[in-house]
Amino acid sequence: LLQSAEPALRSRLAGLKVLLLNVSRAVTRDVLITFSPTEGPRMLNITEKGKAGKIQLPREIFRSLSSQTVRMVVTVLNIQRLGMFEEVNQTGQVLDDTVVGITVGETSISGLQDPVQLTFAHGQLPHGVTPQCVFWDPSKGMAGGWNSSGCVMQLGDKGTVCSCDHLTFFTLLLNPSLDRSTAQALMAVATAGCGVAMAFSIFTIAFCIFLRCRFRSEETLCINLGLHMNLMGSLFLLNLAFLLNSGLSSGTQPGTCKVLGGLTHYCLLCCFTWMALEGCHLYLLFVKVLGTYIHHYLVKLCLVGWGFPTLVVGVAGVIGSYGEYSVQTMDHQLIARLCWITSKYLLVHYITNCGYFGLIILFNMAVFGVVTQKSCCLQGTGAVQGDRKAWKVALVVVGLFCLLGATWVLAFLTHDTSSVPMLYLFTILNSLQGIFIFIWLVILYYPKTKETTGSLSHIIRHDKTITVSQD
Repeated sequence: LLQSAEPALRSRLAGLKVLLLNVSRAVTRDVLITFSPTEGPRMLNITEKGKAGKIQLPREIFRSLSSQTVRMVVTVLNIQRLGMFEEVNQTGQVLDDTVVGITVGETSISGLQDPVQLTFAHGQLPHGVTPQCVFWDPSKGMAGGWNSSGCVMQLGDKGTVCSCDHLTFFTLLLNPSLDRSTAQALMAVATAGCGVAMAFSIFTIAFCIFLRCRFRSEETLCINLGLHMNLMGSLFLLNLAFLLNSGLSSGTQPGTCKVLGGLTHYCLLCCFTWMALEGCHLYLLFVKVLGTYIHHYLVKLCLVGWGFPTLVVGVAGVIGSYGEYSVQTMDHQLIARLCWITSKYLLVHYITNCGYFGLIILFNMAVFGVVTQKSCCLQGTGAVQGDRKAWKVALVVVGLFCLLGATWVLAFLTHDTSSVPMLYLFTILNSLQGIFIFIWLVILYYPKTKETTGSLSHIIRHDKTITVSQD
């Protein structure tokens, strides 16, 4: 067994190369080391030139130590052979699968005034790739991950120089980059999409007003339409706020930018809240079968839909969360300046936007599943009469899906600017959300008579009848 395990162990150890040095505290010059993925680390002469990587350790590191001599360990690891330093959901690729580790003595060294410099040698990088100087951070995520804090990158023709203020395990991460032309195309798609979404929001609101006037005697239907009108109103305001933000944020006064950032955040939270209220309303109608026999039901929903975001934005504004936020590519090219939650208060973004919407979408998808299952059961038992074509049923399902905000789930997949396909998909689908809801309402409610006002209303009334008869 040991003999069979030896080749595998020998292969893995071949991916680990170590250099041990005893360095005096009285060293008069910086310590220079060269390394390569195949030869590992070794001492470098000042006059030596080559294509290998280089490490320059400032003498400040050794002069600050208490002992006269200290042991320095430099390791070069092939992480593919060793199976180490694997980050969950990593999008970038480690250059040559090589990680360089540096330790001096037995204490952790950080906050260097004169940084350690690592030169990672490489030829011309592929198109669409941006290098990033990173180190392994064990505290990131569940099992550790790459972090760039404290490191500054300087890109050259034959290599990339990483200047870092601490000692640990370093590498050069090659990230798929979002170039400036792609970023400008995305901004153009987003701007056009906002215009389309605003137009269809107006169409939908006008159509809902028309239906409310035509079927004013049907209280449940009027409440449904009132809820849809508020959701579309929040979508209209959100798209309008984005257009104002992208057009006015550059060159605005700090006070104006804070107001614009708070307004955009408020519109986004209103949109999320009305999606949640749509889900709660469907839950009451289909699951609890309570109907909407609540005094001033729609007024109370409006207080929550428009009032709760006011409270959240007010608290965020008091602590100074809003200001100028720069959107950049991976190589730090400026894409756009927006008035939004500043980088200093990203925790506010994660809690009020990501966390809040995460809870909403989980609830709404559960409601969607229950409503779809109950509708299919009633269709199968012949509870809902009428010849409904398959494409109409499919469009009704897609519209309901959009009504509950499912297209926003893609926001969790656009975790950085390297997710170009997801960014395009997220931008386009959210531009089409208003169109899907408009088509959904047209198919569902028009042309109808009072006796057959929409399949959803008919299912709700039928379900109530069954419940009462069972009682």
